[in-house]
Amino acid sequence: QVQLVESGGGLVQPGGSLRLSCAASGIIFSINDMGWYRQYPGEQRELVAAISRSGNTNYADSVKGRFTISRDNAKNTVYLQMSRLKPEDTAVYYCSSWSLKGGYWGQGTQVTVSS
Repeated sequence: QVQLVESGGGLVQPGGSLRLSCAASGIIFSINDMGWYRQYPGEQRELVAAISRSGNTNYADSVKGRFTISRDNAKNTVYLQMSRLKPEDTAVYYCSSWSLKGGYWGQGTQVTVSS
């Protein structure tokens, strides 16, 4: 079965850094576009960062210059390096995969930015 397992979430102070990881199984990782989304309570999920199978990246304006998405096809893993974190980055972060066969979501991991 398809599994996207996020890790690395937690509590961090404003200005701090955190790295999220998403380990994928059950998909051909190299042909999937990968992304990170976040969701605030009562809101729709919003795109944070995405990386295509060809390595092209795009970011939400709110995180551009602070977050970096990367992928390691040999490890079937996508990462989100988050720096200079702000309280408004507090959300549940979800890993996603997408190919012509369909899309999948991870279970989500909580990121809390607070002093």
